[in-house]
Amino acid sequence: MAEAERIIGTPDTPDDSDEQAVAGAPAGSAASGTAGASGTGEQQAPARQRTGRGRRIAVLFAMAAFAYALDLISKMLVVSRLEGHAPIRLVGDWLELHAIRNPGAAFGFGAAFTIIFTLIAAAVIVVIIRLARKLYSLPWAIALGLLLGGALGNLTDRIFRAPGIFEGEVVDFIAPKGFAVFNLADSAIVCGGILIVLLSFRGLDPDGTVHKD
Repeated sequence: MAEAERIIGTPDTPDDSDEQAVAGAPAGSAASGTAGASGTGEQQAPARQRTGRGRRIAVLFAMAAFAYALDLISKMLVVSRLEGHAPIRLVGDWLELHAIRNPGAAFGFGAAFTIIFTLIAAAVIVVIIRLARKLYSLPWAIALGLLLGGALGNLTDRIFRAPGIFEGEVVDFIAPKGFAVFNLADSAIVCGGILIVLLSFRGLDPDGTVHKD
């Protein structure tokens, strides 16, 4: 019997170190996988934010360039073909093209403060460019782009037109009946301002967050 028991033997018991190795491998792999996935997610989030901001900034400057180009081209045409000539009627007496030189602010206000309005326009441009660093909202990008393009358009007149640097007179030519004469830069500034007011009422901030008062 003893010999039989010696030959048959007792069932082998698994080694504790083997169990720990088998059990530990998947756990370690899962932990490392989880950590890797977490690390990847943390890396992707800032990347998405940078991409989103980059696109919004691109929209801002594209809108500004579009508004500025339209204003600049329209003023060049007005100076070369309309200035010194009779007004052109577009819609009877309600709307006409009438070239004038405006030393004041938008719509002819404040003619005695030309250099002050020049400095204000320059300050607005600096503020918009600084604000672009935390811009994540597409509507805000459009609004600020319109403001930037309009401010650049009128500032160009202030710097390069007569009677002198920072005192130049702005070319205005859109003349509705019973209203002040203005230009496309003024229109861009007003549209951008209205859009900003609407966005503020809705609680949308330039960084894309929404707050409720």
